[in-house]
Amino acid sequence: MSEAKAKAGLQDVVAGDSSICLVDGKEGRLVYQGYDINDLAGKASFEEVVYLLWYGKLPNVSELSALDAALKQNREIPSDVLELVKSLSNSAANPSGMEILRTAASYLGAVDPNKAMDRETHIQQATKLVSMLASITAAVGRFKQGKEYVAPRNDLGHAANFLYMLTGQEADELSVEAFDVALILHADHEFNASTFTARCTVATLSDMYSGVTSAIGALKGPLHGGANEDVLRMLMEIDSVENAATEVANKLENGVKVPGFGHRVYRSYDPRGLVLKRYAKQLTEKVNNTKWFEMTEITEGVVLEHFAKKGKDLKYNVDLYSGSLYNAMGIPVELFTPLFVISRVSGWTAHILEQYANNRIIRPVADYVGPVDQKFVPIAERN
Repeated sequence: MSEAKAKAGLQDVVAGDSSICLVDGKEGRLVYQGYDINDLAGKASFEEVVYLLWYGKLPNVSELSALDAALKQNREIPSDVLELVKSLSNSAANPSGMEILRTAASYLGAVDPNKAMDRETHIQQATKLVSMLASITAAVGRFKQGKEYVAPRNDLGHAANFLYMLTGQEADELSVEAFDVALILHADHEFNASTFTARCTVATLSDMYSGVTSAIGALKGPLHGGANEDVLRMLMEIDSVENAATEVANKLENGVKVPGFGHRVYRSYDPRGLVLKRYAKQLTEKVNNTKWFEMTEITEGVVLEHFAKKGKDLKYNVDLYSGSLYNAMGIPVELFTPLFVISRVSGWTAHILEQYANNRIIRPVADYVGPVDQKFVPIAERN
């Protein structure tokens, strides 16, 4: 038994070094490779942030052009993968989008003929995963709605192409900008559960696809990736701006957890939530569909006041306003957590690259709390 006291959920335990992402919970800051998220969101593109996460610096024009070309080359879903995705989407078992993505990521690894374990190969695989998982998510959204697959367009950026493949229409400028910003905001978040899962997997020198498949499995859990869906589903259940305050207050009085509030790390505002709220307001007003945004603002006010009366300075997180934002883009609620995947895969792959570069198998110890010195009793003599 260890003399050190174990911490549930590894709370505040330093599990390794990384230069990729800083989450400053006290000050409410999120930093990628030295750049504050507020200096990236709305100024850099998601493609630039992908390059930043992988290479530790923002790209110049030629570097960005090369990455952009590589991403576009990997947009079209191979026929065998598309058939798999379509079959799963139409299956009577009705697997979720996350289950389909998890299976597709594993399948992509199984059919990739290049099994080399070097950085060049890993960059190629990371590029394929960032591009392909976005296309697959759009295809899942189409198939789940009973619609046909929309092929990608190489004249569009990553965010614009996803929205086009999902809706079949070219999105307006504000929607593209808002979605691009959402991808940037969700791209990485230090050693969160899914990222740490990916690092643990590849620390055994397993392949990148296995790392990403493991990460998707971790993100699928409702305590990690599903809160953005839960917010909008709650609002849809209430379905009334006029009744929102009363309904939310009743939930709180009855001890029901309202999603979209609090964070394991942030003790101040979640900086990502502040940015998404601004875009959600702009976009819902533009498309003349402010109902869910209005209800979200009411929810925010009721929840914060409720906890303030208890002496708790609770803040909303990145999930609260993402629902009304995605809804205004025409994205179905079933795809909200898969959207998390198509952004966070950039961070997962960055951490996998970093783990490979300075690898040691991750093997923590447990604080054993079971019995010791048990005496063996033959089976015939046991009660």
